[in-house]
Amino acid sequence: MKQSIPIFRIFDVEKAKEFYITYLGFSLDWEHRFEEHFPLYMQVSSGGITLHLSEHHGDCSPGAAVRVEVEGLKALHNALESKAYAYANPAIESKPWGTKEMQLTDPFGNKLIFYQWV
Repeated sequence: MKQSIPIFRIFDVEKAKEFYITYLGFSLDWEHRFEEHFPLYMQVSSGGITLHLSEHHGDCSPGAAVRVEVEGLKALHNALESKAYAYANPAIESKPWGTKEMQLTDPFGNKLIFYQWV
Protein backbone atom coordinates (compact mmCIF):
# COMPACT_ATOMS: atom_id res chain seq x y z
CA MET A 1 0.00 0.00 0.00
CA LYS A 2 1.21 3.49 -0.79
CA GLN A 3 -1.35 6.23 -0.16
CA SER A 4 -4.86 6.86 1.09
CA ILE A 5 -6.97 9.60 -0.50
CA PRO A 6 -10.24 10.42 1.28
CA ILE A 7 -13.23 11.40 -0.86
CA PHE A 8 -15.51 14.10 0.55
CA ARG A 9 -19.00 14.74 -0.80
CA ILE A 10 -19.64 18.33 -1.85
CA PHE A 11 -22.81 20.05 -3.11
CA ASP A 12 -21.55 23.43 -4.32
CA VAL A 13 -18.30 23.86 -6.23
CA GLU A 14 -17.83 27.54 -5.36
CA LYS A 15 -18.35 26.94 -1.62
CA ALA A 16 -15.93 24.00 -1.78
CA LYS A 17 -13.28 26.11 -3.50
CA GLU A 18 -13.81 28.97 -1.04
CA PHE A 19 -13.30 26.61 1.91
CA TYR A 20 -10.52 24.33 0.65
CA ILE A 21 -8.55 26.68 -1.60
CA THR A 22 -9.16 30.22 -0.35
CA TYR A 23 -9.54 29.47 3.37
CA LEU A 24 -7.43 26.36 4.00
CA GLY A 25 -4.85 27.14 1.31
CA PHE A 26 -5.04 23.87 -0.61
CA SER A 27 -4.02 23.83 -4.28
CA LEU A 28 -6.46 22.76 -6.97
CA ASP A 29 -4.66 19.90 -8.76
CA TRP A 30 -7.30 18.99 -11.33
CA GLU A 31 -11.02 18.92 -12.10
CA HIS A 32 -13.04 16.39 -14.09
CA ARG A 33 -16.56 16.31 -15.52
CA PHE A 34 -17.76 13.63 -17.90
CA GLU A 35 -19.79 16.29 -19.74
CA GLU A 36 -20.42 20.02 -19.30
CA HIS A 37 -23.41 19.84 -16.93
CA PHE A 38 -22.39 16.70 -15.07
CA PRO A 39 -21.18 16.61 -11.44
CA LEU A 40 -17.63 17.73 -10.71
CA TYR A 41 -14.88 15.55 -9.29
CA MET A 42 -11.70 17.37 -8.26
CA GLN A 43 -8.47 16.92 -6.37
CA VAL A 44 -7.01 19.39 -3.88
CA SER A 45 -3.77 19.03 -1.95
CA SER A 46 -1.58 20.72 0.60
CA GLY A 47 1.77 19.37 1.73
CA GLY A 48 1.35 15.64 2.25
CA ILE A 49 -2.46 15.53 2.18
CA THR A 50 -4.56 14.91 -0.90
CA LEU A 51 -8.35 15.04 -0.92
CA HIS A 52 -10.87 14.22 -3.61
CA LEU A 53 -14.03 16.32 -3.59
CA SER A 54 -17.02 14.89 -5.42
CA GLU A 55 -20.47 16.11 -6.42
CA HIS A 56 -21.34 12.54 -7.52
CA HIS A 57 -24.02 11.14 -5.20
CA GLY A 58 -22.70 7.58 -5.37
CA ASP A 59 -19.09 8.30 -4.40
CA CYS A 60 -19.54 8.90 -0.67
CA SER A 61 -21.81 10.32 2.00
CA PRO A 62 -21.51 13.74 3.61
CA GLY A 63 -20.37 13.83 7.20
CA ALA A 64 -17.07 11.97 6.80
CA ALA A 65 -14.02 12.82 8.90
CA VAL A 66 -10.29 12.73 8.35
CA ARG A 67 -7.42 13.24 10.81
CA VAL A 68 -4.42 15.13 9.46
CA GLU A 69 -1.15 15.20 11.38
CA VAL A 70 0.59 18.57 11.07
CA GLU A 71 3.70 20.32 12.28
CA GLY A 72 3.07 23.83 13.55
CA LEU A 73 -0.59 23.57 14.53
CA LYS A 74 -0.47 27.01 16.17
CA ALA A 75 0.93 28.57 12.99
CA LEU A 76 -1.87 26.95 10.96
CA HIS A 77 -4.43 28.24 13.46
CA ASN A 78 -2.98 31.77 13.26
CA ALA A 79 -3.01 31.68 9.46
CA LEU A 80 -6.68 30.65 9.42
CA GLU A 81 -7.65 33.28 11.98
CA SER A 82 -6.03 36.00 9.87
CA LYS A 83 -8.32 35.13 6.93
CA ALA A 84 -11.51 36.06 8.83
CA TYR A 85 -13.55 33.30 7.19
CA ALA A 86 -17.16 34.01 8.19
CA TYR A 87 -18.21 30.37 8.62
CA ALA A 88 -15.54 28.98 10.96
CA ASN A 89 -13.79 29.97 14.15
CA PRO A 90 -11.58 26.99 15.02
CA ALA A 91 -9.90 26.58 18.38
CA ILE A 92 -6.98 24.41 19.48
CA GLU A 93 -7.81 21.89 22.20
CA SER A 94 -5.48 19.72 24.27
CA LYS A 95 -6.58 16.08 24.29
CA PRO A 96 -5.89 13.55 27.06
CA TRP A 97 -4.20 11.16 24.61
CA GLY A 98 -1.30 13.56 24.02
CA THR A 99 -2.32 15.68 21.07
CA LYS A 100 -3.42 19.23 20.41
CA GLU A 101 -6.23 19.35 17.88
CA MET A 102 -8.13 21.82 15.76
CA GLN A 103 -11.35 20.64 14.16
CA LEU A 104 -12.99 22.26 11.15
CA THR A 105 -16.23 21.31 9.43
CA ASP A 106 -16.56 22.09 5.74
CA PRO A 107 -19.79 23.55 4.29
CA PHE A 108 -21.04 20.01 3.58
CA GLY A 109 -20.62 18.50 7.05
CA ASN A 110 -17.24 16.82 6.51
CA LYS A 111 -14.74 17.14 9.37
CA LEU A 112 -11.03 17.81 9.15
CA ILE A 113 -9.19 17.26 12.41
CA PHE A 114 -5.71 18.75 12.32
CA TYR A 115 -3.55 17.41 15.15
CA GLN A 116 -0.03 17.65 16.51
CA TRP A 117 1.59 15.36 19.07
CA VAL A 118 2.69 17.14 22.24
